Amino acid sequence: MTKEEKYDLVLALTETMKEYGNFYITDTSDLTVAKVNDIRRKCFDADIKMQVTKNSLIKKAMEAAGGDFGDIYDVLKGSSSILFSKSATAPAKLIKQLRKAGDKPVLKAAYIDSSVFIGDNQLDTLIKLKSKEQLIGEIIGLLQSPAKNVVSALQSGGNTLAGLVKTLQEREG
Repeated sequence: MTKEEKYDLVLALTETMKEYGNFYITDTSDLTVAKVNDIRRKCFDADIKMQVTKNSLIKKAMEAAGGDFGDIYDVLKGSSSILFSKSATAPAKLIKQLRKAGDKPVLKAAYIDSSVFIGDNQLDTLIKLKSKEQLIGEIIGLLQSPAKNVVSALQSGGNTLAGLVKTLQEREG
């Protein structure tokens, strides 16, 4: 691979990191070509982009992206595949599903919205993560709940203050 090809690959990786915002680094070494192709097919079906790249090029792309990747640099040893996804949990769920059939791929690290997760033991935590949209929805639901109770109490009490007090007293008892 020429220097220019490496430069182009690093540039493409950097842009992909910025575009997706989430990526997982996995160990897929010792897998057969058929198994890797099966993983690629499942990644495609789950809207996950998979790329097998040299660790040195991944490091250069992370440096060019300018994020705080913490200890991810330390896990870039051996064979590495990188999974990109708009969804923070989709790659973790796919890895968990693939692990039912074998012991690979192994999660080395994950970068999710500026948070770093190191090690295969983080897989269950990553599966349970909620997206920003889910968290905002829950907060809005929590904020709406007290207002809905007051409106409901007003409606059931005939829109009078006495009715509201009566309804609130009934709920306490």
